[in-house]
Amino acid sequence: QGQLVESGGGLVQAGDSLRLSCAGPPRAFMWYTTGWFRQAPGKEREFVAAIARSGHTAYNDETVKGRFTISRDNAKNTVSLQMNRLTPEDTAVYYCAAAQPGNPARLESSYTTWGQGTQVTVSS
Repeated sequence: QGQLVESGGGLVQAGDSLRLSCAGPPRAFMWYTTGWFRQAPGKEREFVAAIARSGHTAYNDETVKGRFTISRDNAKNTVSLQMNRLTPEDTAVYYCAAAQPGNPARLESSYTTWGQGTQVTVSS
């Protein structure tokens, strides 16, 4: 699947927006489901959003639905996560990952390739 590289993290204030990007080799984004996960200090890593090769999307309904949007640009081999109306509870390291198509997109165990992560910090 090759290497995935996240970018776009940073320090913002509550209510601001950020756009994260995940870059990878063409094969990963043409054939695999791509997901975003996050891990806050002292907490388990949790599912944020995913996009299948068909374009079908899934979101963590409890925490980000309605504020975050995942999208894919196959021509640029990137998957983006647009994050709006950020709150301090969104502070975490955000990871991009790739999974075999057909595996449950919300399960961390479905993903076999991971990026190094990018830090998002939201101040109140």
